[in-house]
Amino acid sequence: MRKGFINMNRLVIIGNGFDLAHGLPTSYKDFMNDYWRNVIQVLKNKDIYDDDLLSLKINITSIGIQSRNEFTKDVKCYKTLKQFTEKNIKYCSKEFKNQFFLYLSDVAIIENWVDIENIYYGILKEKGKGVLFKYNYPWDVSQLNKEFEEVKNLLEKYLQDEVVNKYNLDFTKNQNINLLKVYNFLKPISLLSNEENILKEFISIDDVNEIKEHFEKERKEELVNNLYFLNFNYTPITSIYRELLGKDDKIETRMNFIHGSLGNVSENKINFGFGDEMDDEYKSIENLNNNEYLKNFKSFQYLQNSNYNDLLRYIDNDKFQVFIIGHSCGLSDRTLLNTIFEHNNCRSIKVFYHQKENGTDNYTEIIQNISRHFNKKKLMREKIVNKTLCQPLPQIQLPLK
Repeated sequence: MRKGFINMNRLVIIGNGFDLAHGLPTSYKDFMNDYWRNVIQVLKNKDIYDDDLLSLKINITSIGIQSRNEFTKDVKCYKTLKQFTEKNIKYCSKEFKNQFFLYLSDVAIIENWVDIENIYYGILKEKGKGVLFKYNYPWDVSQLNKEFEEVKNLLEKYLQDEVVNKYNLDFTKNQNINLLKVYNFLKPISLLSNEENILKEFISIDDVNEIKEHFEKERKEELVNNLYFLNFNYTPITSIYRELLGKDDKIETRMNFIHGSLGNVSENKINFGFGDEMDDEYKSIENLNNNEYLKNFKSFQYLQNSNYNDLLRYIDNDKFQVFIIGHSCGLSDRTLLNTIFEHNNCRSIKVFYHQKENGTDNYTEIIQNISRHFNKKKLMREKIVNKTLCQPLPQIQLPLK
């Protein structure tokens, strides 16, 4: 190896779209829809539903048999439940014990999507300004944090009960050929990975020459190539792929559950909050001198274990290419992603996008999101791999147990 030769590693950023691509119901909307289906199921058998978030009583007997039939037939989700209770308001009484969850539910039916972390931050900013504008949250920040914690705990329980416990995640015994399509691009930069256009994915001539030199060295001797998974998900899907890759003695893999993992409350509990300290209004939040406003910022949660420092050591060590797989690159992870993307060792960013059934895709949306993590836009344009060299993420349906 010549003096000054630097190996080109690969950092694979895994987001929720990776779980969704395996047919797992892990989106925030999946989680909230499941909650309301359970509420409705209870109300089909009795007049009262009550838990820590909600108390709802519908005196269907007083409404009449026609309304009971209507409830059973037509009420399937929060939207139709809300319509039913408003239509029969005289016979219904409800109390949202968690106003944050109520707002999430209303946003989900109006906009057909929901982003819990971004909505939390939006409310936090309004509370900091002392102005009720869009969100109109009635309580103080301490209550907001309490309600946010309840939603977080409910989400963790949902993922464990309705995803991990219900789906057959051990696909190592499944001969479905689609699994190989995913497996085959979760590889380090190597001759053995058979990436036809790999050299076109780097703009720097020095980077291209170093990769060529690495390939030449591989032809002469066995080399171990590096792959680092930065996993933003809570489920174990990525770990199963890592286990498969680990059977190849020419591949060295590392896994970082940067946002925690299910059930690991002592060493790596779920990191759920907001992470955009680059936002123009963050400084004003800090200046409020009230730690309740900072309670759910991810940077402070990163300091609870060594995961963040492990990532920093990795990106400081050698040059690397980033794969974006299933991560929207939204603002809730902006500070962390900026640290990666603008790092001098980050030489290329390649997106695996979601292609919809109608033929459209979200490649442009993802790179627009990526651009918000760059202060230097010229650098962004140099690093992002153009769409002709990218590919859609294969869609797989894992079976129920």
